[in-house]
Amino acid sequence: MEPESLGAEQGASLPGPAEELGTLLGQDAAPQKLSGEELDRELESKSDLIDDKEFDIPQVDTPPTLESILNETDDEEESFVLEDPSLLNIDNIDTHSYDTSSLASSDSGDRTHLKRKKKLPDSFSLHGSVVRLSLLKGISAQIVSAADKVDAGLPTAIAASSLIAVGTSHGLALIFDPNQALRLCLGSTAVGAQYGAISALSINNDCSRLLCGFAKGQITMWDLASGKLLRSITDAHPPGTAILHIKFTDDPTLAICNDSGGSVFELSFKRVMGVRTCESRCLFSGSKGEVCCIEPLHAKTELRDHPITQYSLLAMASLTKILVIGLKPSLKVWMTFPYGRMDPSSVPLLAWYFVAVQNSVNPMLAFCRGDVVHFLLVKRDDSGAIHVTKQKQLHLHYDLINFTWINSRTVVLLDSVEKLHVIDRQMQEELETIEISEVQLVYNSSHFKSLATGGNVSQALALVGEKACYQSISSCGGQIFYLGTKSVHVMMIRSWRERVDHLLKQDCLTEALALAWSFHEGKAKAVVGLSGDGNKRKAVIADRMVEILFHYADRTLKKCPDQGKIQVMEQHFQDMVPVIVDYCLLLQRTDLLFSQMYDKLSENSVAKGVFLECLEPYILSDKLMGMTAQVMKDLLLHYQDKNLMEDMEACIVHMDITSLDIQQVVLLCWENHLYDAMIYVYNSGMNDFISPMEKLFKVIAPPLNAGKSLTDEKVVMGNKLLVYISCCLAGRAYPLGDIPEDLVPLVKNQVFEFLIRLHSAEASADEEVYPYVRTLLHFDTREFLNVLALTFEDFKNDKQAVEYQQRIVDILLKVMVENSDFTPSQIGCLFTFLARQLAKPNNTLFVNRTLFDQVLEFLCSPDDDSRHSERQQVLLELLQAGGIVQFEENRLIPMAEKAEFYQICEFMYEQEHLYDKIIDCYLRDPVRKEEVFNYIHNILSIPGYSAEEKQSVWQKAMKHIEELLLLSPNKAADLIATHFNDQIEGIIKNLQDQFLLFQFLRSLLDPREGINQDMLQISPCVTEQFIELLCHYSPDQVLETLQVLEFYRLEETIQITQKHLLHEASSYLLEKKGDVHGAFLVMLEQLRSKLLMLTYEIEESTELHLLKDIEDTLVKTIALCQRNSHSLNQQQREDPVYGRGKLGEIQGLVLGMLDTFNYEQTLLETTTNLLNHDLHWSLCNLRASITRGLNPKQDYCCICLQQYKRRQEMADEIIVFSCGHLYHSLCLLSKECGIETKGQMRWTCYKCNSSNKGGKLSENFSELKKGNGASLAQSSSESLLDSQQIQAFDQLCRLYRGTSRLALLTELSRTRGGEKHGLLNVSQGDPALNSVFQNENFQLHLAPPPLTEE
Repeated sequence: MEPESLGAEQGASLPGPAEELGTLLGQDAAPQKLSGEELDRELESKSDLIDDKEFDIPQVDTPPTLESILNETDDEEESFVLEDPSLLNIDNIDTHSYDTSSLASSDSGDRTHLKRKKKLPDSFSLHGSVVRLSLLKGISAQIVSAADKVDAGLPTAIAASSLIAVGTSHGLALIFDPNQALRLCLGSTAVGAQYGAISALSINNDCSRLLCGFAKGQITMWDLASGKLLRSITDAHPPGTAILHIKFTDDPTLAICNDSGGSVFELSFKRVMGVRTCESRCLFSGSKGEVCCIEPLHAKTELRDHPITQYSLLAMASLTKILVIGLKPSLKVWMTFPYGRMDPSSVPLLAWYFVAVQNSVNPMLAFCRGDVVHFLLVKRDDSGAIHVTKQKQLHLHYDLINFTWINSRTVVLLDSVEKLHVIDRQMQEELETIEISEVQLVYNSSHFKSLATGGNVSQALALVGEKACYQSISSCGGQIFYLGTKSVHVMMIRSWRERVDHLLKQDCLTEALALAWSFHEGKAKAVVGLSGDGNKRKAVIADRMVEILFHYADRTLKKCPDQGKIQVMEQHFQDMVPVIVDYCLLLQRTDLLFSQMYDKLSENSVAKGVFLECLEPYILSDKLMGMTAQVMKDLLLHYQDKNLMEDMEACIVHMDITSLDIQQVVLLCWENHLYDAMIYVYNSGMNDFISPMEKLFKVIAPPLNAGKSLTDEKVVMGNKLLVYISCCLAGRAYPLGDIPEDLVPLVKNQVFEFLIRLHSAEASADEEVYPYVRTLLHFDTREFLNVLALTFEDFKNDKQAVEYQQRIVDILLKVMVENSDFTPSQIGCLFTFLARQLAKPNNTLFVNRTLFDQVLEFLCSPDDDSRHSERQQVLLELLQAGGIVQFEENRLIPMAEKAEFYQICEFMYEQEHLYDKIIDCYLRDPVRKEEVFNYIHNILSIPGYSAEEKQSVWQKAMKHIEELLLLSPNKAADLIATHFNDQIEGIIKNLQDQFLLFQFLRSLLDPREGINQDMLQISPCVTEQFIELLCHYSPDQVLETLQVLEFYRLEETIQITQKHLLHEASSYLLEKKGDVHGAFLVMLEQLRSKLLMLTYEIEESTELHLLKDIEDTLVKTIALCQRNSHSLNQQQREDPVYGRGKLGEIQGLVLGMLDTFNYEQTLLETTTNLLNHDLHWSLCNLRASITRGLNPKQDYCCICLQQYKRRQEMADEIIVFSCGHLYHSLCLLSKECGIETKGQMRWTCYKCNSSNKGGKLSENFSELKKGNGASLAQSSSESLLDSQQIQAFDQLCRLYRGTSRLALLTELSRTRGGEKHGLLNVSQGDPALNSVFQNENFQLHLAPPPLTEE
C-alpha cells in the first residue's frame, strides 16, 4: 500500500476513456461515427469484438407493461426459465443457449460439487503493477477522530464525486473535500438515535445535493454548499424496512430507492410555492420478488446528448432475474433476463459504462451473480426502440461481491475472499491481483437483515446480505474508493511511466524493459498517460527505454562478481548483455549500441567478449547489417583469439566489410581456410569475381594434372569452386543472396572468359591448353557438366549466348576426345551432356556426328574388357538422353551384342517393340538373369501391350521353359501356374531331366512353396508322379509332404510308398484310409524288424542310434493307438496280450483300490480342514477373552473397605478379578490368597473363595499390569462359580451339546460290512448308542461358527 494524500486532481472527476469517447458525439439525436485513430485509443483490436448482430434482439411489437412483470411470481423452488419470451427482446430460446465464447465453458449441476474453471494466469511479470492502492490518511484519521470525539460511530457508507461523503452508524454524514479536509458534518447523534445508521448515500451530478438513507427507513436530503437539511422523507416507502440503496438519476429531481422489503420506489423532488415536496411511486413490489440491487444509467457531461439518455434507464436485480426499465418519457420495461439456478448466497451485481463498439458509443450493462459476468450492449435504433445484444461472457474461478468499471476496457472485481482482480474485458486477461483484507472492508449485512427494525426480512435476502458491500465501494473518475472500518483507501490505474518505475524500484529491470516495449508496440493493457499519435508515443517510450538501458548497463558492470571463476563472470554477462543488444536493435538504435553501450561494456574484457558473441545471431539473420569499423575489427579479432573460425566465416558473409582492410581480411580467411568468406570479401568488397577462382585453381590444379588424388581439404575447395562458378553463371551471389542486377551480365561474361582461357596467367611452357576447363573436368566431370547444363538453361537465345555455348562445347570436345587420360565414364558424361543439349527443340549447337561414332567405337570395342558395366551404363545414359538419334541402329545393335551390352540391346528392342527378343537379353545377361521372370510376368499381365506382342513373349517363354526351370524352379513354377496353367502336363512330358522335374513339381504342388493350389488344374496322376519322385529323391520328407498334399488317390499312393518300403508313410495313408488295424500292423512289423536287428551283433554307436530309432517307432505306434482308440468298441480296445490271463482277473481289485484311495484322500482333507477351523475358532475366542478389559463393581478394597486410591505404599498393587471384586495386593497376602509360582504371583478372590467352602473351588489368576504406584491386573477368562451355578451350567451343556466331530469320524471310518462298534460317549450321562446318526440329539450344523470381533 502506498499512503498518499488525495490531491485536487484525484478527488475531482477525472476524464477517462469514456469521457474522451463522449466528446466524439455530436449534438444530433443519433450517435456519430468515430474516426479510426480515436477508436484505436479505445480498442486495441476490432477483431476481439463480437458482432452485435449475431445476438441482436428483435423489436417487440407490444412490449410488456410494468404491471405484467410485477404480477409475476418469483418462486425460488421453480427452475429459472423465461416466463414469457416476449419479456426479453431476444429470440425465443433457452437462456443457456445464447452463451457466447468465453474463457471456460459454463458448468452446471450442484454448486457444492462445482470446481472452479481454469484460473486466469498471474501476469505480474507481463503487465507489471497495473493499479495503485493508497490509504487516504487525512480522511481515515478524521473518521477515527469523529468516532472518538463526537460519537459518530463506525463508518457504514461512502459516496464519491468531487466531494467524498462518509456515513456513520450514529447517523452522521462527514463531507470531505479533495484535500481530505472535513468540510461538513451533517446530522446529529440525536437524529441518528431516531433514524438509525446511515445505510446508503448518493451525491448528484453537480455535487450540490446529498441523499442519505437510514437503517430505519427515513431519507434526508442535504445542501452540500450550505450544509442545510432540505428534506426529511419518512413516507416514501413502507415503514419498518431499511434503505438498501438510494441513487440520484441524471435528472436532479429524480432519485431511486430500494428498501429491505425488496421494493423499488421512484422519488420525484418538487418545489411549489417555496415548499419542497417529494412524491413516491412504486416501481417494483417486493411481494412479487425482492430486488436487492439497482443501478440507474449515468452519462457524463459530454455524453448527456446521447439519444439513449432520454429514456432514463434503470437496471434492477432481483434474486431471480435482471430488469432494465425506462423511467421516461413513460414507464416501460425494455428487457428481463433470468439468471438460471445458482448459489443463493451469491450477491447480484450491476454496473453501467459507455463503450465504443463498431464505430459508435453505447452503454453496456455488466451483471453477474456468482462467477459468470454477462455483458449486455444497449442500443437505440432510428425508430426509437431499444435493442439489447449479448456480448462475450467472462467466466471466473471465484465468486464476486463487487464489480466496478475503471474504464471501457478495464474492470476491477472483488471476490468473496477480499481479493481484487484487475481484468482486461475484451481479452479476458487478468492483469493483476491485490489482497485488500487489511482495508477491513465494511459490509452492509445488518441493513439487508434490517436489524434496526426488528429483522423482518426474508431468509433469501438475509443470505445475500452476508457478503453485500454495495455502500462500501464507490467509483468516480477512474478512481475506486474502499471504505474500511477505520480507513478509506483509493485505487487508481497507474500511468505507463508509473508502472515502469514501479518495476525499476523493485530492481526488475528486465521486466521493466519488456513492459515498456509492450507499450511501444501497442500490446500492453490498461494503458494510461500516453497521448498523441503513434509515432509521438513511440518516441516518448523509446527515450525512457534508453534511460533504462543505460541504468541496466551500469548495473550489469556493477554487479559483476569480482572474484571467482571466469565461468561465473561469463554466465553473469551472458544473462545480462543480450538484453541490452536486443532492445537497442529493437529500437533501431545501433548508434547507441556501438558507441556508448559498447564503450561501457568494453571496460570489462569478459563483458566485451560476450557482447561481441551476442551479435552473431543478429548478423546471421540479417537484422544487423552494418556496424562501426572498430566493432567489426574487434569482432574478427575476438573470433580469431577464441579460434571460432567457422563462426567468424558465417558472420563475415553477412556483413558489410567495405570499412575494413580488405587485404588483411582476405589474408586472414586464406590462412584459416575460410574460402566462403574469402570469396565473399572479394566479391562484395572489391567487385572482383575472378581472383577467388584463380587462387583456388592454383591449389587444386597441380595434383589433378599430375594424376594424384586430392586431400579432403582440396576436395572441399574444388566443390566450393564448382558451386561458386554455378552461382556466378546463374546471377546469384556466393554463398547467399543475389548479385546486383547491373553486374549480372558482366559477371557472367568474366567467368566464361576466365574458364575458356587458352592458358593461365602465369603459365609454364608445358601447360596444356584450356587449363581451367581441363582441371574442372578432371575434378568432377559430371558436376561440371551439370553446372554448364544449368547455365545453358538460363541463356537467352541471343547471338552472344549461342556463340558462348558453341565455343564451350568445342573446347570440351577438344579437351576430352583428343586426350586419353579420361575414363569411359567421363567421356560418356560429356556425350550424354551433348546428347541432351542436341535433343532440345530449340537447339543451336553443332556437333560432328562422327564424334558419336567414335564414342560408340570407344565404348563397345575397348582395348581391354575392364569397366564393362561402367561402359554399358555410360552408353545407356547417352541413349536415354537423346543420343539415339546420333547413331545408326543397324550398327548399334550388333556392336552392343558383340560387346555383351544386353541392357543396350534391351533398350533398342524396346524402342522397336520386340519384346520377345528382350527375353534372350535377360537370359544371356549373367547379372540380370533372375529378372526375366518379373519381365515375362509384367508383359503378360500389364495392359498396354498388343495381343501379338503378348503371344510372341508367351511362345518365347515356352520355348525356353527348361532354361527358366534350371534358372529358378520356384520362380518358374510360379510363372507357369499363373500364365501356363493349361500347359503343365505337356511341360512335364517334355522334361527329360527327372531331378529337374522333381524340383519343378515340388515347387508347383507343395503348398508350403506358396503357390495357390486352387488355381491349378492337374490330374491326381501328376501328384502321384511327384510323390514317387519324392520317394526316390527325398524319402525323409515323404510323410510330412503327404500331410500337406491334397490331390492324390490313396490306393495308388499306398502302393507307391509300399514299393519304396516307406512304412511310416504307408501307416499314415492306411490310417487316413480308415484301416487302423492295417496301419497298426505295419508299425508293429517295422518295430519287430528293428528289434530283430538289435539282436545281431552291431557296433555300440550303431546300437545307440538303433535304440533311438526303436523308441521313436514305439512312440509313433502308441500315438496311432491313442488317436484312434475313441473310435474302437470295447472288444477292439482289449489289449491282445492283457485282455485275458491273471492281470484280467485282478482288474476289479485294482480299480477298487483306486476308488478307495480317492475316497480316503478326500476324507482326510475334509477332516484336517474341520480340525484346523475348530482350532482357529477356539484360539480367537481365547484371545478375545484374555484381551477384554475388567469392570470392578466397586472402587474400594473388599477386605479393608478403603478406597483403592488412598493407599500410598509403593509396593501395594490393585488386583481386579473377573467376578468384579477389587483388592489391594497386601490385603490379599494378609488373607493368604496369593501363591508365588515360578516367580509370578497367582491370586484367588478372597470373597468368592470364602463363599465356596464345601465345594471344589476354581481359582482366578491374573497377570499384573504395573503402573505408577497402582497397577491393574486382569484375571483369566473363567470366574469362580458356586455349586448351584455349576449344576445349572452342566445342565445347559448337556442340553445343547451336539455329537463330537471325533465321534462322527469314528462312525464314518467303520467298514461297510455293517460291523458295529461302541462309540465314544458324548457325556457321562448319555447312554451308549449303536450309531451316532441314530442319536436324537444328532444335528447337522451347516452354518459356520460366529466370528468373534477382536
